[in-house]
Amino acid sequence: MPLLNKLRTAVPGGPGGNTAPPSLSPLRAALTLFFALDGFIFAGWVVRIPAIKEQTGSSASDLGLALLGVSAGAVVTMTLTGRLCRRFGSHPVTVASGALLALSIALPPLTHSALTLGLVLLAFGAAYGGINVAMNSAAVDLVAAMRRPVMPSFHAAFSLGGMIGAGLGGLVAGGLSPTAHLLGLTGIGLLVTAAAGRVLLRHAAPVTGRTATAPGPRRLQGRTRQLVVLFGVIALCTAYGEGAMADWGALHLEQDLHAHPGIAAAGYSLFALAMTAGRLSGTALLERLGQTRTLVAGGTTAAAGMLLGALAPTAWLALLGFAVAGLGLANIFPVAVARAGALAGPGGVAAASTLGYGGMLLGPPTIGFLADWFSLPVALTTVAALAGGAALIGYSARNASVPRGD
Repeated sequence: MPLLNKLRTAVPGGPGGNTAPPSLSPLRAALTLFFALDGFIFAGWVVRIPAIKEQTGSSASDLGLALLGVSAGAVVTMTLTGRLCRRFGSHPVTVASGALLALSIALPPLTHSALTLGLVLLAFGAAYGGINVAMNSAAVDLVAAMRRPVMPSFHAAFSLGGMIGAGLGGLVAGGLSPTAHLLGLTGIGLLVTAAAGRVLLRHAAPVTGRTATAPGPRRLQGRTRQLVVLFGVIALCTAYGEGAMADWGALHLEQDLHAHPGIAAAGYSLFALAMTAGRLSGTALLERLGQTRTLVAGGTTAAAGMLLGALAPTAWLALLGFAVAGLGLANIFPVAVARAGALAGPGGVAAASTLGYGGMLLGPPTIGFLADWFSLPVALTTVAALAGGAALIGYSARNASVPRGD
């Protein structure tokens, strides 16, 4: 709390100049860096999971329980971060969470049992949950000030960071220990946080009419609450797939399809590349198709791609399926979180993100149990089922009303 108070004092107050066009470009660049850093660090952890699984001697179900530590830490933090953003501002909370994320990534390779791995992943999950709510809240304010649906571009940076992080991890997996690799990510993370955080702390979030009137968490009610929950469920269905691909995609390629470790690591990189391409075109897609058709088309495409990825008999067909799934999932989550934030400000972002990232983080342990009970390919078909569910929910919400000007 003292850290947040100090960070808060570093942010100049007053709306004057906050909404002026010259101030938006540096804010957008700084937020883009934080999204990219989040994806980069998360992917660095993802590609070292097989090595850390072996180091700790964990079974698939043991690993699933350990990964639950990420889920628990993130979900608990997400429920609090919306309030912290309202009290201290989304920019200081983003910077503080970025520093904690960078520090916590160094902890998993220091463990030697599933229990201790799960405990340190609580800290990693708390930082991960905090930065995602805070930077999405900051992005919602910036999108409203820009008056263009550019939210997918921020999530494209997350995917690009994930692609680079996974690609780098694949390159160093054979010659660098998980400890050295993840400690290096800590150094990179702290440097990026210092550089981009300086910009965020010099500029307050843009003030819009929606920012000033957005209801607090306890005042969400009626139609607004229902819509926020609905968008959160859509985010959950698709984020489940992102989490599954992150934690189990490489293992599926290596264990079930006997791919080379480098090819297996490239699976998530290809998935992230496809998501990046989809999100870079997301603004144009939303302006052309609108939200409902974007959600329905994305969910349907992801379901087809993931069925291929899970059930393909060869690694190359599975990689194709992963790429198609990435294209389909690309814009569903950012659209859902942006809509919740437009409806209810940081409280809406926190609620939708808790559901959405809960799906991303609870999905992997669920798949771990299903893999033990059935098989990993069968477990991965649940990703396709939930993606199809997101398409159906998106279509059912086609007539949902939202605040004027969204």
